[in-house]
Amino acid sequence: MGGLGNLYLIPCFLGDASPLSVLPQSVSQALESIDHYVVEHEKSARRFIKTVLPSKVQGSLHIRGIDKHTQSEDISELLTPCLEGHDIGVISDAGCPGVADPGAALVAQAHQLGIKIFPLVGPSSILLALMGSGFNGQQFAFHGYLPIDQKERKLALQKLERESLRDGQAQIFIETPYRNNQMLAALKQILSTETKVCVACDLTLPSQYIQSCSIRQWQHIKVDLHKRPAIFIIQS
Repeated sequence: MGGLGNLYLIPCFLGDASPLSVLPQSVSQALESIDHYVVEHEKSARRFIKTVLPSKVQGSLHIRGIDKHTQSEDISELLTPCLEGHDIGVISDAGCPGVADPGAALVAQAHQLGIKIFPLVGPSSILLALMGSGFNGQQFAFHGYLPIDQKERKLALQKLERESLRDGQAQIFIETPYRNNQMLAALKQILSTETKVCVACDLTLPSQYIQSCSIRQWQHIKVDLHKRPAIFIIQS
């Protein structure tokens, strides 16, 4: 085959949605031509490929896993098909690979090896939440997960609030879905009543919920976020 293969970053659903409602045709075209994949979980990746492209023969797929525990020396080995001239597709469990995702390490290694990167268009919960928040889209920062310890989490939230007030920056973070309600309760308790918070959950799904308002207003809002994938944004 001659030459290096390419690395395609293939966005996935954020939940049970119709492929045509959230993914462009370029994604199905990539899935049709690619047989080598690096994914977070093989079962969910196979289900995703089958949903988008039912005609794809599952037996033709060569799938390797990557997660936060994958060692750097193993990441290089995952790119072997590219070095042999085959294209590789990277698929996360949800959203865009490489963003809050272990696939970023694979992309970094691909750059070092001279492999071309092709990020494909698809849903990013982080950007969708920011778009729907009405907060500062010119200056924002994503912080991933905040500390679980209550004291450390309080300090982290106060720090984000101060930074948002100082710089006008929208501060974005996530929480494990089964702790979402506790996070919202902490925001109501810790932040200033005038600080604005956006909660965006179940994005792209029929149950989608996006609400931006001040902590003073949040005190009177009742919403159950339990086990619903959510993004939180602070704007002071």
